[in-house]
Amino acid sequence: MSETLDKILISSDSPKWHEEIRTLKASLKRASFFEPGGKEDRQIDQVLEKFRSSPLGRRDSILGNYTEQFDDVKLPSSQFRISQRELKKAHQKIDKKLLVSIRKAIVNVRKYQKNIFIGTAKKDSNSAGIKYTHIKRVGICAPGASAPLPSTVIMTAVPAQVAGVEEIVVVSPPRYNQTIHPVTLAVCQELGVNEVYRVGGIQAIAALTYGTPTINRVDKIVGPGNTWVQTAKKKVFGYVGIDSVAGPSEVLIIADKSANPAWVAADMLSQAEHSPGSAVLFTNSKELANNVLTELKKQFEMLDRKRETFECLLNYSRIITFKKFGEVVIQANFFAPEHLEILCGKNSRQSAKKIENAGAIFIGDYSPVAVGDYFAGPSHTLPTGGCARFSSALTSNDFIKSTSIIEYDKKKLAESAEDIIRLAEAEGLDAHAKSIWLRLGLRQDE
Repeated sequence: MSETLDKILISSDSPKWHEEIRTLKASLKRASFFEPGGKEDRQIDQVLEKFRSSPLGRRDSILGNYTEQFDDVKLPSSQFRISQRELKKAHQKIDKKLLVSIRKAIVNVRKYQKNIFIGTAKKDSNSAGIKYTHIKRVGICAPGASAPLPSTVIMTAVPAQVAGVEEIVVVSPPRYNQTIHPVTLAVCQELGVNEVYRVGGIQAIAALTYGTPTINRVDKIVGPGNTWVQTAKKKVFGYVGIDSVAGPSEVLIIADKSANPAWVAADMLSQAEHSPGSAVLFTNSKELANNVLTELKKQFEMLDRKRETFECLLNYSRIITFKKFGEVVIQANFFAPEHLEILCGKNSRQSAKKIENAGAIFIGDYSPVAVGDYFAGPSHTLPTGGCARFSSALTSNDFIKSTSIIEYDKKKLAESAEDIIRLAEAEGLDAHAKSIWLRLGLRQDE
């Protein structure tokens, strides 16, 4: 099986290497959401429409029916919400050393998010200003299918708490003994998030968007999920806010001949095991490329999630060699990855300055993606599928909204009246112009 991995090694000497990169980018984007009009897309439409068009009183029943259909778990509405007793029990039983690590991660994330928060800033230039208001109610999707991700709760709930969000709701599919994984519950309890529901998938997105008798609708939905969840998030945008439409987890590693091939291979596998996950290496060293491929084959054989990782390596991963390092940087900015590691020895920080498009940049040999996933402070909820060209990591600032403030007195309005009237009349909006000259006792023909 491992010998098949030879096909992921590509040289820029090949006439088709440009096509390989474009094909890879397209496959990652396609994996983010279902194509409009397809079978899966229509099924999501049906679920969302069922919730939207049904009376509020029927929606708990609909939520229960879809949970039984999609998750094979039958739950009455009285069991949707995790009880306080269950949250406390999970917290009491969690491994104490793990709890210490969780608390350290929370401290790091909270400190970072407070440092970058702009919501307390006030800007006023007498006649115009801005005010910030936190979002009131936020829903968090905590995955629980291929693997439970309690770290997602930390990386989404803590920024929301820093922003001042009053109501934080966590939804997660009942995939662990027909409920939510206890570590996820323990993290919720540690953070004081006590509105937690054992529902997931399209039906959870619908419940958060439209509301049910048990689950009140939210203002914004954040967090990762599979293609079903992400497509549903995409479709409900406008009814609620969303963070992004997240595709497969990605790492692009920029490395030169000084990089340790075993470390590069380990970092590639750490993303490929996500299922789906993408791992790409750009280097100007053919020797490193060959050594990394050898290490990938060796380390791959020792993984627990071997089959899933193998498929991700073949479908979403590549090792590409370039003649010049400058081309590596150009193509990295074109790729705009979720995670970008730079393993170029003493030149790592200087190379990082040339990167314009990345969700998060990890500089140097001792900054693997796992540090950011769990501990460093920035949220691991990041733009994928090339969206780093125009989008950013989730932060505390994503849980506030800005409102423009305009305050003119009579003198200020009089100073600007002619210009405002002229602009309004140029657009043929006479009522706009009248709203100005009427206040100032002017005649329309003046």
